[in-house]
Amino acid sequence: MKIFDTHLHIINPKFPLYENQGYLPDAFTCEDYLHAVSDLNVVGGAIVSGSFQQFDQCYLIDALQNLGENFFGVTQLPYDTKDDEIIKLNKLGVKALRFNVNRGGSEDISRLDYFARRVHELVNWHTELYINGTDLPAIIKVVEKLPAVSIDHLGLSKAGLPNLFNLVDKGVRVKATGFGRIDFNADEAIRAIYAINPDALMFGTDLPSTRAKRPFQYSDIERIKSCLGEEAAQKVLYKNALDWYSNS
Repeated sequence: MKIFDTHLHIINPKFPLYENQGYLPDAFTCEDYLHAVSDLNVVGGAIVSGSFQQFDQCYLIDALQNLGENFFGVTQLPYDTKDDEIIKLNKLGVKALRFNVNRGGSEDISRLDYFARRVHELVNWHTELYINGTDLPAIIKVVEKLPAVSIDHLGLSKAGLPNLFNLVDKGVRVKATGFGRIDFNADEAIRAIYAINPDALMFGTDLPSTRAKRPFQYSDIERIKSCLGEEAAQKVLYKNALDWYSNS
């Protein structure tokens, strides 16, 4: 099956890295990523800025140029970034704005409504949230009214799944990523999200799985196929994500 990898990190020590909560990641270059997925039919993906990269854009531009066509950027920006800079990043392949609520390193969530709407109106970017589902009630009224939002890693917690499912019903997308980060069996959530909205769920490797209790394994892909069947799995592994990122 073709795979569009909605969640990967490139960690290139040639560019700035910032210690986050006592953590500084090991290098994981474009070459390392391509080697890690060499046995998979990866035809594109989304390079996601991590907490340890804060607002640096140099690494992301370099990674986009190296990985090439069908790879897009998910960046972190301060809310007062000039329009010209956002437009420039858009032309270079950045397609989404990230708020890292769980780890920090991004703009504060209090700026979500203003900034998410601004980048969507300016360059049609969607917004991605790294947030525990248990923290969603504080912002759920804002999120459900935003034009385009996705949530990372199945919302991380079993306790937060009802909040996540509520947002899926309102059109929010969810990344089926980071199975080694969550505190529940992914199967039930995968089936439930697909049943609510077959277009909502999007697979990602989460490579190199920084700080995850268990790194990505090829069996994570087989789990999606087993849960949903071949036809539905192809939507989750490829079509949903390609539509989401390429239409931005």
